[in-house]
Amino acid sequence: METNSNSASSKPSASSLRWRILSRAVLHRAKNPEDESQLGMKLISRKAAKGFNLIPCQLLNHDHESRDAQFCYTLPTQGCPKLVLTQRLNNNANLTDFEICNRHNIDNTGTVCQWPSEDVLAYYCLSHADMFRSKRVIELGSGYGLAGLTIAATTEALEVVISDGNPQVVDYILHNINTNSGAFGETRVKPMKLHWNEKEVSNLSHTFDVIVASDCTFFKEFHKDLAQVTELLLKKPGPSEAIFFSPKRGNSLDKFLEEIKDNGLLFSITEIYDTEIWNRHQQFMNGDESWPGYEKDRCYPLLVRITR
Repeated sequence: METNSNSASSKPSASSLRWRILSRAVLHRAKNPEDESQLGMKLISRKAAKGFNLIPCQLLNHDHESRDAQFCYTLPTQGCPKLVLTQRLNNNANLTDFEICNRHNIDNTGTVCQWPSEDVLAYYCLSHADMFRSKRVIELGSGYGLAGLTIAATTEALEVVISDGNPQVVDYILHNINTNSGAFGETRVKPMKLHWNEKEVSNLSHTFDVIVASDCTFFKEFHKDLAQVTELLLKKPGPSEAIFFSPKRGNSLDKFLEEIKDNGLLFSITEIYDTEIWNRHQQFMNGDESWPGYEKDRCYPLLVRITR
């Protein structure tokens, strides 16, 4: 994150932001079984309480001895399969998670909760299946992999790689791929642990037709690496593009796009890219109480398309 002599004391570092996210999750944990049971129900219901709720989600199973639960996502297109994802209950992290983040210099946002932009990305991909047909696709910073799994199950992509830099998250991705493997048809699907600062990615450099990502521009200290890995993975020669969804969050998105330009890439930003998503955004802006505290700057994801 950028600092100067006048702002270093007032701007939080990325590590301190990670700690805030984690500590809020840890402090939400209850101290007795009765409270924990009530908290578990709140955390489960909160999964669908804040977000655009474009893909209906239903709790399938929750073991009260575990931090995990199974959710069924019903893709809102006729003939599409349902997807079953195992994921953490929201705000249910612990100190081990923070230690892993520091060890690997990564953030823990992938296990804290499923972020609203992931829902938007999955819905957008479902609505634009033709752009993935017979293509090689990689999702960056995927979290539990809803968007990548949606692409794999509905678009007839040639290959879908679902990646994250957090080894804990990659374990969830692998589990979710195995759970839903019957829905993928001929599409090859695999998990991958990918750090954005890698300069070479085995045999994958410049091989992907489409990159997708959601809410990956939050931490400014990762902007340079994210832009560089985007350039590294985009196929050349031949047409290729990256599809990013991200709120502006002050100047965070603008700073990331400066790095995109510095890597010789082009980009476009679209504010109104889907009628249903825009209508729900307008409802939240007009006081819909299902998303308290909704603000356009930090909640509404813009569509960013990146090309060579």
